[in-house]
Amino acid sequence: MNAILRGAMRWHRPLMLVAAVTAPFVVLSLAGLVFDDRVLVGAPIWLKPLKFAVSIVIYAVTLAWLTTYLPRTRLARWTATAIAILLAIEYVIIVGQVLRGRQSHFNVATPLDAVLWGAMAVSITLLWIGNLVLAFFVMRRRIGDAAVTWALRAGTVISLAGMAIAFLMAKPTSEQRTSMSDGTFAGIAGRHSVGVADGGPIMPVTGWSTTGGDLRIPHFVGIHALQALPLLALALALLAAWIPVLRAESARARLVLVASAGYAGLTGLTLWQALRGQPLLHPDGPTLLAGGALAALVAAGAVFALRTLPSGSE
Repeated sequence: MNAILRGAMRWHRPLMLVAAVTAPFVVLSLAGLVFDDRVLVGAPIWLKPLKFAVSIVIYAVTLAWLTTYLPRTRLARWTATAIAILLAIEYVIIVGQVLRGRQSHFNVATPLDAVLWGAMAVSITLLWIGNLVLAFFVMRRRIGDAAVTWALRAGTVISLAGMAIAFLMAKPTSEQRTSMSDGTFAGIAGRHSVGVADGGPIMPVTGWSTTGGDLRIPHFVGIHALQALPLLALALALLAAWIPVLRAESARARLVLVASAGYAGLTGLTLWQALRGQPLLHPDGPTLLAGGALAALVAAGAVFALRTLPSGSE
């Protein structure tokens, strides 16, 4: 795993700068949760800046490391820099709207709100395109051993799918479209909840709906495949010191592929559950059946991966 750790001094500076500037807002947002009792759309007003700060720091550091293994081309460098700028724009707007006491996402109630949401929507779209460009480079590179390479390839693709779920949230509901024509429009075009209105009862920490579906769940699960799967590859390499079968690179690679398929299935399962207006913690029979089948397939795949190693593997 030495290949994973090399080149730390060459991590992409703009992305690391965004991570460094955003990191203090984790503490500031926590302070806001303690000292600012305002509630917005049913959640503490500083909860969104906290979640986005944590996510942006993790995401920016991951990409800053990953860029050290990409081709030294202008397209790769400029794309990574553009992603850093877009992340900064999105977070500045989120914090700015909190300071104004206004909803950042889906809010077009006033001209200023509409401009800010429009800027965020454009940033989100360009961010996805930028990640698509980087995914093209990742799919063509070998990074570390086979397990790490496949973890990054699968993580990048699943992460792109998770990001794309944001486009479902930005789509106005049928009720919102009707209100735009009958004069009752309240200034919100889009939603993250399904089957219930945004702002209802929520889970602690995550803020996800406890009474209906929530598209932020598959969005979160999918995006963080880019961290979860490479960390799995790292864990397998470390465990190889104690588990002989994992010393074979092919064994670790096969397990990563099985885990990647399972992770993609989990992302799809949580999306299916959310689209049916079902809370995460209250799955119905079909959801439980699908989840059990997915778990069984992953377990069977892992057993098969270890039982079909090439002869002579160590």
